[in-house]
Amino acid sequence: MEIVQSVRWSDDGRGIRILDQRELPAREVFRDLTTIDEVYDAIATLAVRGAPAIGIAGAMGVSLAFGGEELDHGHAILRVSRAAGRLKSARPTGVNLAWAVDRVVRAAVACRDPNRMYDAIRDEATKILDEDRAMCSQIGEHGAALIPDGARVLTHCNAGALATAGIGTALAAIYTAAQQGRRVQVYADETRPLLQGARLTAWELGRAGIPVTVLVDSAAASLMAEGEVDLVIVGADRIATNGDAANKIGTYALAIAARHHGIPFYVAAPTSTFDAATKSGNGILIEQRHSDEVRSAGGGRTAPIDVAVYNPAFDVTPAELITAIVNEHGVHRGPYDFSRSTA
Repeated sequence: MEIVQSVRWSDDGRGIRILDQRELPAREVFRDLTTIDEVYDAIATLAVRGAPAIGIAGAMGVSLAFGGEELDHGHAILRVSRAAGRLKSARPTGVNLAWAVDRVVRAAVACRDPNRMYDAIRDEATKILDEDRAMCSQIGEHGAALIPDGARVLTHCNAGALATAGIGTALAAIYTAAQQGRRVQVYADETRPLLQGARLTAWELGRAGIPVTVLVDSAAASLMAEGEVDLVIVGADRIATNGDAANKIGTYALAIAARHHGIPFYVAAPTSTFDAATKSGNGILIEQRHSDEVRSAGGGRTAPIDVAVYNPAFDVTPAELITAIVNEHGVHRGPYDFSRSTA
């Protein structure tokens, strides 16, 4: 089973190597990011995407605030703070980005020697990367228990290795079930308008040898009605303390359809995606993306150039529609209360 690595330190140790997901599935292109602006652009334009992966890239990116010159402690902290603020603004909905960037900033502040601050940031970012890999494996173990032999699984967007530093979140459960010898058939929503399901999930699963079928988003309810779906499992970009979960636009509709057809609906995410400061989905800021993502596709015009466009990147699935939430600590069932701990 071949599983891709989407984000890591570059070979020379001076930057961040990402698999440019804008190029998939046509080309497999790795890029080295060596400036704050390049990391910001990669996150904002979805060259690197998925809540855990952008958090890792952002954390690593803070290290690029140092250009090799000697700085006193005050100027070093100022440079780190400016880099952190810019990187956190690249995408506002996923909590992992701010969580990871703030974590390396705390490591920098705790380091009183400005000459060691760069190393402190790199060390903390590497810990975040390693922890994510371990969390993905643990999520896979817990999530696999929800997938019986012969299961037909529907997923949305991409919550696999491309979205993390490890084997994914939602797809981690599928990979682990397959490694344990269970037969799994995956249906992947196209995930419009940017087609992360068709371009990324189908590519990733095919590479790993997992049978996968792509369908347009609007066909998912019909597939359920035909009795072809046994469970739905998706990732998340932010989970409120009451269990409301923000994920790629279209997830909420899937949850409604799954409830109507009596199909379990699972969310899989690491604890870094749980936001103790957000009490419910009403408090989650939803990113609004550029209208041209809807007006055009594949280099061609798909709608009038001046037509108004509604293009939220995410929606919020209410907790009452979620059968269970899986993190690295286990499987959690409602009523949810993540205000104190996600363990």
